Amino acid sequence: MTATTAPHFGPTPSTPATRRPLTAAALLAALVGMVFGLLLGGAGPASAHAALTGSDPQDGAVVTTAPKEVTLTFSEQVALGDDSIRILDPAGKRADTGAAPRDLQSGSTVKYGVSLHAGLPNGTYTVAWQAVSADSHPVSGAFTFSVGAPSKTTVALPTDQAGGGLVGTLYGIARYAAYAGFILLAGGSAFVLACWQRGAGARPLQRLVVRGWMTLTVATLAMLLLRNPYTGSGKLADAFDLDGLKAVLDTKPGAALVSRLLLLGASALFIAVLFGAYAKREDEREKKDLTFGLAIGGTVIAAGIAGTWALAEHASTGIQPGIAMPVDVLHLLAVAAWLGGLTALLVALYRAPDIDATAVRRFSGIAFGSVIVLAATGIYQSWRQVGTWSALTGTGYGQLLLVKVGLIAVLLGIAWFSRRWTARLITGGSGAATESRDEETSPAETSSTEASAGAEDPDTAGATAEDPARAAQLARQQAAVATAEKKRIRDSDPERSGLRRSVLAEVGVAVALLAVTTVLTSTEPARTEEEAARASTAASAPATAGPVEMKLPFDTGGENGRGTVRMEITPARTGANELHLWVDGSDGKPMDVPEVKVAFTLESKDIGPLPVVPARLTEGHWTADGVQIPMAGNWKVAVTVRTSDIDQTTIDKNMKIG
Repeated sequence: MTATTAPHFGPTPSTPATRRPLTAAALLAALVGMVFGLLLGGAGPASAHAALTGSDPQDGAVVTTAPKEVTLTFSEQVALGDDSIRILDPAGKRADTGAAPRDLQSGSTVKYGVSLHAGLPNGTYTVAWQAVSADSHPVSGAFTFSVGAPSKTTVALPTDQAGGGLVGTLYGIARYAAYAGFILLAGGSAFVLACWQRGAGARPLQRLVVRGWMTLTVATLAMLLLRNPYTGSGKLADAFDLDGLKAVLDTKPGAALVSRLLLLGASALFIAVLFGAYAKREDEREKKDLTFGLAIGGTVIAAGIAGTWALAEHASTGIQPGIAMPVDVLHLLAVAAWLGGLTALLVALYRAPDIDATAVRRFSGIAFGSVIVLAATGIYQSWRQVGTWSALTGTGYGQLLLVKVGLIAVLLGIAWFSRRWTARLITGGSGAATESRDEETSPAETSSTEASAGAEDPDTAGATAEDPARAAQLARQQAAVATAEKKRIRDSDPERSGLRRSVLAEVGVAVALLAVTTVLTSTEPARTEEEAARASTAASAPATAGPVEMKLPFDTGGENGRGTVRMEITPARTGANELHLWVDGSDGKPMDVPEVKVAFTLESKDIGPLPVVPARLTEGHWTADGVQIPMAGNWKVAVTVRTSDIDQTTIDKNMKIG
């Protein structure tokens, strides 16, 4: 994304002095709107970072008797409310007792259980759940299991994800705005203190920083109000539910948002001093001491605000949170110093004619250092959230990360051109210095000079003496002419004009980079997604792709009581299966027996025995259809063979099913 036009930003004799700066602002606003519109339009509901990795009964399982409770296992810590897990019978009525989920965690296993009513009838039951993951994002889902046999159900599985809808969109916009506001607030203030201290008295920079503070404050308040419906009902009206707001304040994300508001109160005092007493301070020694104090205080406040993100989002969960949280704070501060300072530089180049080459050179050094910090912290964060090359290319998080890396590469390429323009501006020699001194002449001084010259005209002097309003109008006209002349001189400098264009292009790419980064914060990390997928596949995927066969020799003890049972079960997966039995005598020929029975037992889960009575198809061949296997596991198969009225035996063998 580059700037393809190079308009002249100085006024012409027939053009008002404010026309070109407004054109630049409109161009940048259109660019910002286009990028955010594309990203917002293409972004779905926020993906949570906790995933359901298992349940008992499993999804689609058929059990012979109703379980006493249903358990859910998650990939990481989650927060559950009293009504977070609901079990509904085929008629849509609550089958659970309504009690709060029981915490069944053991070691690193995150498991919760919900008790069921006794004596539940046969049929298909629906389990609907919703939780909040440890990094503040909501997650929800549903599955079914059956008691006895599957049946029709009036319950429709929910298709909407938690955190979607209008509330999710508004929460996402507030999240974007919060990042942008922090970058303008912290980066703009740092630019003034570290690069251009005279900029504390420049109205355009003052407005930039104040607007950043207002944006961050409003976005934080909006997130605090929307937090309850965002993680709960999804209804916008619940944003003003006082009980819900109180519940939010008791959570980690709520505490982080409140802490951010308190720090914004301290930052308001910082802004007042920076653009008030500091801007008016003329004594160099006093100003130096105040600069040091503001730098320390501003750094503490900025680090504290950045810490509110680290406390409640990606860095606070997963592996190595003790390292990840301070790294995340450094990453955010480097982003603010680079992109926020870049925006401040752009505003100064277009709206503050008296900015000099020294300020640009200082920012160039700060930007370079910020890039180094971003590279180091970004590599660590990428390793922590991705982990493998397959996750980098095969997950949504990894693909977004590749887009982010590409945008950074483009931004660094444009920044290289900006450094070249900066070097040319610095080496401009006396011409640049003369221009800087000329630009330091205030419009009031120019106006007074021209007014004095005008006073030599007797007619003009007489008119202004008799008409104060006319004199004020003349002074304003002369000030406008002086300002236009200063801007004309500034814009005639090709180095300064080239720098403005390259910085504008940098800010445009930075807007896209910020948007992609914000989407990354609400996307499930690649490492978590892969681990959850592996766990889910291991729990639900069949161990075999076809029929399973086994042979069981038997001896009932009676006459002609010896033989072999050959058994085949197809497809040997959870759900309905087809069973075939062949009974062969000791001579290997089909053996006709009066009765054959089969029972399946999953001892590890205390399921069974599940009886199966096959029907005789032909001599020595028995079959049964619709044999229900409720879940995968190592099943004990017991076959009972009766060869006479009194002679029978039971043989068993383990079989891996599902």
